[in-house]
Amino acid sequence: MKKIEINKKVNNFGAESTNKEKFVLKEHLGSNLVLFFYPKDNTPGCTQEGIDFSDNYAKFKRLNTIIFGISKDSIKSHENFKKKYKYKFDLISDPNEKICNLFDVIKEKSMYGKKYMGIERSTFIINEKGVLIKEWRKVKVNGHAIEVLEFLKSQ
Repeated sequence: MKKIEINKKVNNFGAESTNKEKFVLKEHLGSNLVLFFYPKDNTPGCTQEGIDFSDNYAKFKRLNTIIFGISKDSIKSHENFKKKYKYKFDLISDPNEKICNLFDVIKEKSMYGKKYMGIERSTFIINEKGVLIKEWRKVKVNGHAIEVLEFLKSQ
């Protein structure tokens, strides 16, 4: 599958999500989409990032923007994570890394001296026409949701 590029239309894709229906990109045309990729449910940084997006959900909605979090965790894990922190947006499960590979977020990481492949925290904005208009890679959680919101306000 061809990787995404800024100012290019994103190919349609689908995946299981917490809203009981399969997420399909083309069904969300007409709204801006924030897709934030995060490494793992119930870890401190990922939890805080979700809380920050959820706390600002109404502001994103006023800007005709829908938010989705994406990781390799299972739908069951996502449902528990969403419920525990009362997230106002849905989570997409990508256990086979199909979407992660499309957005090129699988990178070599290191923990305690061991190298492994995992999700690099990244955020993407797809506009109402399905065009990728902004990407953030190697995201730092603090202040990120506000940075995304400010970018959308400037459009």
